[in-house]
Amino acid sequence: MTAAVASGAAGTLGRRASPGQIAVGLAVALFLALFLVLPVARVMVAAIEGPDGYTLDHFGDFARTALFREAFANSIYVAFMAVVLATLIAVPLAYLLARFRFRGAALIQTLGVIPLVMPPFVGAVAMQLVFGRNGSVNLLLNEWFGFRIPFMEGLNGVIFVEGLHYFPFILLNLSAALSNIDASMEEAAQNLGASGWTLARRIVLPLALPGYVAGAALVFVKVFDDLGTPLLLNATNLLAPQAYLRITSIGLDDPLGYVIATVMVAFSLAAVAASALVLRGRDFSTVQRGGGGLGQRELTAGRRIAAWVFISLVLLLVLSPHIGLLLLSLGTVWSFSVLPDAFTLAHYGAVFGQSAHYLGNTVLYCALAAALDVVLGTAIAYLVLRTDLPGRRWLDAVAMIPIAVPGVVLGIGMLRTFHGINLPGSDQPLATFWGMLIVAYAVRRLPYALRACTAALQQLHISLEEAAESLGAGKLATLRRIVVPLMAGGILAGFVTSFATAAVELSETLLLVTREADAPASYGIYVYMQSPAGRGPGAALGVIAVVVVAVATYFSHRLAEIDRAKRGKLGR
Repeated sequence: MTAAVASGAAGTLGRRASPGQIAVGLAVALFLALFLVLPVARVMVAAIEGPDGYTLDHFGDFARTALFREAFANSIYVAFMAVVLATLIAVPLAYLLARFRFRGAALIQTLGVIPLVMPPFVGAVAMQLVFGRNGSVNLLLNEWFGFRIPFMEGLNGVIFVEGLHYFPFILLNLSAALSNIDASMEEAAQNLGASGWTLARRIVLPLALPGYVAGAALVFVKVFDDLGTPLLLNATNLLAPQAYLRITSIGLDDPLGYVIATVMVAFSLAAVAASALVLRGRDFSTVQRGGGGLGQRELTAGRRIAAWVFISLVLLLVLSPHIGLLLLSLGTVWSFSVLPDAFTLAHYGAVFGQSAHYLGNTVLYCALAAALDVVLGTAIAYLVLRTDLPGRRWLDAVAMIPIAVPGVVLGIGMLRTFHGINLPGSDQPLATFWGMLIVAYAVRRLPYALRACTAALQQLHISLEEAAESLGAGKLATLRRIVVPLMAGGILAGFVTSFATAAVELSETLLLVTREADAPASYGIYVYMQSPAGRGPGAALGVIAVVVVAVATYFSHRLAEIDRAKRGKLGR
């Protein structure tokens, strides 16, 4: 195979779209319009609807209400402080791993990413038992030193839980940016006399700024939009809980719920745009590529000890939600004590004996949603990269919108759009039909599957399809026998990623579930955690959910590695 083929350049076939491809494009556009654009638009329109037409009075009511002003300010404050906490953890850790040689660096990096496996709301209650006023850490601090630290009091708890959970976004992006820095830039600065902190401050960290900003923007948006953690910690004076409480307590006709949702969408989009403006007009490129990243150095004995103390404390801190959740799931009674009084497997027995439907529903909903995602993702990727279908770029752009649309907003929009439509032959609203959960999960996770499918198709050279067509294969046969099999690794990775992240989705779940028999595991965890007696089974269900997500994440990485190896053999 030639080097040109092995390079994997994608391009497009440059041919007029066939009637079948046009039909697929229209079907995808209809799905996105019906289940993404229309629900979000209905939320925004409802925010300006009045008895006599359209009005901005509802936004005035929002601005004049002290509770909403406080919730808006608190949401910004919590998101910003979570970014600060995540930065304090991620930046030193990323720099240490990139700059210095460590035994077990790969293991440290892996453990540093583990918090993403568990959604923050799952470990929120466990964190209270570990870091709360009468939690394990404060009981020890009070016994040994006579003081307590308010880790989990008020908004501090939300900041603490969210910062520990989302810091890997900064760690991953910053580590990638540091690894892409050309070593010659560092060597040139050293030749001019820069070293130590000056070198890091003037050369290394500025060149890695794009990676940091990308990670920090993700942390900000994720924290700003989160619903589950504030609800479980009873911090309702934030925008997401206020939007949820207005819609669920006052009803779908309450305009202020839609105003809050609109403000959340606008501010999420503004945060993403602001992150781009930070980097606008600044050049971070280097003259050449392939310098191997930062030159790694050996640490002196004293600095090595200090580095390991820092790394150990960080890993213990970020893994504390997982440790606390496991202890809670195994403990009989855990209150006003450093550890549970005794240990039992009864909570797991209760989950499998009484709440197995939660797990069954989760597997069913998430598998169907992930399957829908990879079908849509493959279709959009093929239309964008292999046809000249008008509007194909818009399909890709619209499919990526859910990244910036909070789950609570999409859930409210689906309620608003489909609540007045009943299932055929039934008086059940379409919005509360369990199938809508599948659609909601698919819409929210579509960007993950789309990017995986796009990456897989970009690495598949057009000449392979052209060769099949030159031998008489039709477009459908080429797609079925050549394109999809060679994209299998990316498609499976997209499926697993969508499945894993949908398995712990809470915002839309709380809004769309009306019958416990239809509820998935995330709903069960939330319900269990509302009472002290249910925390043990809730934690057990949370551990099971974390294990499922962890296993799925592992297989996602393995599938990606197998796919890369297969492509490498094909290239040779």
